Amino acid sequence: MGEIVVITGLAQGMGREVAKLLAKSGDSVAGFDMDAESLRSLQKELDGIGGEHYLTPLDITDRKGILKFRDTVLNKYGKVDTVLSNVGIGFFGPFEEISLDAALKCFEINVIGASAIFQAFLPTMRKQRKGKLIAMSSLVGQIPFPFESIYTGSKFAIEGLVQSLQFEVKPFGIQVAMIEPAQVSTTFAAKIHKLPPDNSPYRDRAKRFIDRDNELIKTAPTPEYAAGVMFKVLKKKKLKLRYQIDFMSTFFIFINKILPKWLRDSILVNYMDIKP
Repeated sequence: MGEIVVITGLAQGMGREVAKLLAKSGDSVAGFDMDAESLRSLQKELDGIGGEHYLTPLDITDRKGILKFRDTVLNKYGKVDTVLSNVGIGFFGPFEEISLDAALKCFEINVIGASAIFQAFLPTMRKQRKGKLIAMSSLVGQIPFPFESIYTGSKFAIEGLVQSLQFEVKPFGIQVAMIEPAQVSTTFAAKIHKLPPDNSPYRDRAKRFIDRDNELIKTAPTPEYAAGVMFKVLKKKKLKLRYQIDFMSTFFIFINKILPKWLRDSILVNYMDIKP
């Protein structure tokens, strides 16, 4: 019998592709997303592959809805083996000019959203004395990027949350991990890239950052490739704490650990073409 895997934010992109890989391997996928139309098309694809799957439209900020989702999943399958917190939004802009109300929404979705889905299934995993909780973090969860201060902050929070959580749940046989992609060739970045107004003192550098980011996205891993890496992580019997999607992420994290700060900063500023 396959495993029962819960995935949030699986209607499109990496989440959608990893759901299909899981279905092909004989696992059952239970998940939700706000994009009802894409969910319906995914359900048809999963039905064509075979197996039992449960998908429903749901907002990650709906606490009561998440608990109802959990109850439905447990009533249907009797257990859950892995929870992948994949839902998240990006956030771009000079910190001085951003809306803090919008920033709060980013933290609510990226950090509290992951917390809510993990917390919902933790009691069952604790009683089972096994389970895996996996969060989608980011390269910026270890290496802060300019003009992404809020998004970076949310991913630093995820990193701290998961690192702390591991000590609490390990005695119950529960493993935790983070997957840290840099860029994947999806529309994720394009949705958030918005130039500051003409009179902004940050406009020129922000434009160069966006232009550079768009160039990098052209050669970034595809959602299918990223999903393949994620699938392998989900299927591992023993998890390590962090996984990267591509070599570039692994390389940048490596040099971030060994180089002095002034040199790391210089490399980042030049790499993203934002020298003053």
